[in-house]
Amino acid sequence: GLYFTSGGTEANNLAVIGGALAKKRRGNKVVVSAYEHDSVIKSAKQLETMGFSVTYLMPDENGIITPASVFEAVDEKTVLVSVMLVNNEIGAINPIKEICAAAKRKNPEILFHTDAVQGFLKIPFQAKTLGADLISISSHKVHGPKGAGVLYIHPNLKSFPALLVGGGQETGMRSGTEATPAILGFTAACTAVSATLREDAE
Repeated sequence: GLYFTSGGTEANNLAVIGGALAKKRRGNKVVVSAYEHDSVIKSAKQLETMGFSVTYLMPDENGIITPASVFEAVDEKTVLVSVMLVNNEIGAINPIKEICAAAKRKNPEILFHTDAVQGFLKIPFQAKTLGADLISISSHKVHGPKGAGVLYIHPNLKSFPALLVGGGQETGMRSGTEATPAILGFTAACTAVSATLREDAE
């Protein structure tokens, strides 16, 4: 399902920390690329303080995280892998579908997260074909208002822990009154730019 957050940072925190905690009975290892956005890197650092072991993967000479490097890093204790779709500093586009397939071939039980904030609507993808269990996107990167983001959580993930508890909004996944104007603006931006953003990206 789709769960509205305050932006990409919150979506990434929920995905990385929540995802690792959801699977902690299966293991204590997490794999992330070394050039993730701070909201992923610092979430991984927080997991280290909670007893998780984190592997930080370096990109190759082309700035890409390779499926082979992910395959090598994943083992039976790995519970979560997070690799961004597009790096926000160098523009490298990672082959997420292949990376995800390699990780799950090594360990089918892992959760795979991709921070798709920088690539959303610029690089076409569908959740069901990408293979990721968790996908983060953000409004302001597609010219929508600040203050809205989305975390896609695969429907098969039934026991996913909430990080914000309270009134039970977003079916209990993210308490706190939704920023309805920002969400509506996000929707309008997606509709308005989806036809032109890819051309602009080129």
